Amino acid sequence: MGSGSWGTTFAMMLHDAGGEVTLWGRRPEVVEGINERHENTDYLPGVPLPERIRATLDPAEALRGADFVALAVPAQTLRHNLGGWVPLLPREAVLVSLMKGVELGTTRRMSEVIREVADVPEERVAVFSGPNVAREIATGEPSAAVAACVDEDAARGLQAATMTSYFRVYTSTDVIGVELGGAVKNVVALCVGMSVGLGFGSNTQALLMTRGLAEIARLGAALGADEHTFAGLAGMGDLVASCVSPLARNRTFGENLGRGMTLDEVIAVTKQTAEGVKSAEAVLELARKHNVEMPITEAVTAVLHRGIPIKEAAISLISRSPKPERYGV
Repeated sequence: MGSGSWGTTFAMMLHDAGGEVTLWGRRPEVVEGINERHENTDYLPGVPLPERIRATLDPAEALRGADFVALAVPAQTLRHNLGGWVPLLPREAVLVSLMKGVELGTTRRMSEVIREVADVPEERVAVFSGPNVAREIATGEPSAAVAACVDEDAARGLQAATMTSYFRVYTSTDVIGVELGGAVKNVVALCVGMSVGLGFGSNTQALLMTRGLAEIARLGAALGADEHTFAGLAGMGDLVASCVSPLARNRTFGENLGRGMTLDEVIAVTKQTAEGVKSAEAVLELARKHNVEMPITEAVTAVLHRGIPIKEAAISLISRSPKPERYGV
């Protein structure tokens, strides 16, 4: 449900793993391109799509008889979109979150929003996350991810439905950890991008990635996640890919800000959703609810939503007094 770059790529993976796939999209020209030319020219130009992938504007057609319903809409639109789809959801389908964000206003993770809106038990909600730069996967480059669900059988089912010759899937029952790793790394990637835009080098990027991972782990521990999750694909793996890849949306967004573009200017030239831009506020609010210090998230939020100049935020971040802590240095 969602025909952006990641939704389309995920549909390709399901197809290549042997599944029958229907892709829902909201834009007629995208749906027509997938069905007639077998290409998503807006989001994956130049990548041929399997002819057996069907696209539709009709959510009822897309959802009919589905074993897995993969939700790939922007995080802040999930509640509205899913609310309209609830009557159409197959009774036994596993609902899979492909989204990496935290809801503004409620600070709920995407799996929590799904459970609330669809009124389903946690055993029917899975999350899928990892270093998933869509275009690289769509062109068959070796990649991997984590399928997480509190029901191990459901996680294994999702693993089987997505494992291909080029894509390896691991399973986990740590839904909180897998989900937080995907959401918070976007905020860190924005900060790394800003540092690149300012002209800073590898040392600064390594600093921000390492300290960003510590922030993710602290918040995860407070919420009951397994801290080992953050050393794996859904934590460090996703963080590294999002912070170093020129194809990563949040890093690119931050880089444009660091080069001097205004927030409105960057939004105007950004075709796809950079989830960290809106989720930063929600992540910070969630951290404050649990008395977790997240200075990188605070700095990014100050730049994006309080108008603090990037250089001022950078000085404040680096000059803050260090504190002893349990997780890493």
